[in-house]
Amino acid sequence: MSEPPAHGRVAALVPAAGRGERLGPGAPKALRELAGTPMLVHAVKALAASPMVDLVVVAAPVQSVEEVRSLLIDPEFGAEVAVVAGGESRSESVARALIGLPEDVDIVLVHDAARPLVPVEVVTAVASAVREGHPAVIPVVPVVDTIKSIDDDGRILGTVPRAKLRATQTPQGFDRDVLQRAHAEVDEAVTDDAGMVESLGITVHAVDGHEESFKVTRPLDVVLAESVIAKRRSR
Repeated sequence: MSEPPAHGRVAALVPAAGRGERLGPGAPKALRELAGTPMLVHAVKALAASPMVDLVVVAAPVQSVEEVRSLLIDPEFGAEVAVVAGGESRSESVARALIGLPEDVDIVLVHDAARPLVPVEVVTAVASAVREGHPAVIPVVPVVDTIKSIDDDGRILGTVPRAKLRATQTPQGFDRDVLQRAHAEVDEAVTDDAGMVESLGITVHAVDGHEESFKVTRPLDVVLAESVIAKRRSR
């Protein structure tokens, strides 16, 4: 019987150099605390908890690289953790983290530090779907609000059918070569890495996301996140 094909490792990249101005003045968003622990630490622990993830690379604010390294020295992480200096934009931070990846990494996840409570099963599902052959994978959840389109004057133009609409979450997962090609070739403004891959004409596959993988952007989100953390700790 022939040996099964060898697989490379899985790396999760966390662009965490943003200021997070909608959260108000203070430390960079990824270093804001949730229930006494920096948001970034929650996110890295969530990624490292997946049996699929071998390496987590954080792109930190340039002025906070050493501080972030000290926060992430934890023998309890289930994966290797590295820190690099991030860039001025999210895409630049992802590109910088990509550059230094070991050659044996063939699957790359990209995760927002502002989604600190992503369940481990979502991380694993995304990585597994890429391993199964999908070049790009994103977790999604149904849109629950009624969506309206409007013009520049605020007039309602119509109601957008939501049956096939989905809200995108992270981590987003990619074949390494596909993600590197996207960052090398796509110059247009996009809001996520999957958008860059779509621009190449490559199909993006969806898996189920989770309601607890929401993005912590506003002060009210902090309250909700700390409520989820308290609920988890009481189990």
